[in-house]
Amino acid sequence: MAKSTKKADQYNDPKHNYLKYWDGRDYENQAERIALKRLLKGLHFKHAADIGGGYGRLCIFLKDYADKVTLAEPSQQQLDIGKDFLKKQKDIDMVLTQADDLKFKDNSLDLITMIRVMHHLPDPSAEFAEIKRVLTDDGMLVLEIANYSHFRNRVKHLLKGQKLPTKPVDIRSNNNKNKDEIAFVNHNPKTVIKQLAHAGLKVERILSVSNLRSPGLKKIVPMQAMLAIESAVQVPLAKSFFGPSTFLLVKKAS
Repeated sequence: MAKSTKKADQYNDPKHNYLKYWDGRDYENQAERIALKRLLKGLHFKHAADIGGGYGRLCIFLKDYADKVTLAEPSQQQLDIGKDFLKKQKDIDMVLTQADDLKFKDNSLDLITMIRVMHHLPDPSAEFAEIKRVLTDDGMLVLEIANYSHFRNRVKHLLKGQKLPTKPVDIRSNNNKNKDEIAFVNHNPKTVIKQLAHAGLKVERILSVSNLRSPGLKKIVPMQAMLAIESAVQVPLAKSFFGPSTFLLVKKAS
């Protein structure tokens, strides 16, 4: 598979500030932290890397679980923003790298997180191969998937008498579908689980995340109530892939 040179272009655009993107998305941010806490509870790692971690949004959080944290990001602009965002943090370093060509040694990372990256990867096979290469034999990957088969989409397809697609679905508008724009897709989690297995990676746990993601709910339901419900339903809704985001805890297959 040829390595892409355009994966980070959008995030190098001065008009695109990923830090500001998170304004008004406190629920989504906290929902993802709830999921990470649940998957990493009681664990500690030597070296964690957040692949495609932007400006380091989750790196400070990961410090609670690892001696050293690396922000591994393909966008120089995001790393520059991260230098300021993380300036008071120790034991967090940065590396400019693509997920399909990671600048890490074999078997060197015992925790990898890849959150909000899969929606840019229509075919993640090269990325999964790289993750397996750099992950220690007993290491863990926390992978987030933009889930196409969430509840509302299942209802829409059912009403139309259509089956859910197994291949990634490009959700960009027609105006943005050109060769100069990086991909933006939603995945069928069952397909991703098979792709991981093909790469020699096995899913150990599944969580349904951001289950209440709705501009309308944010206006009428207090944040703490939304987060309490979120925490309560991430596990029971996991098997049905209910929410728009699916978290997978992955290890090397034995």
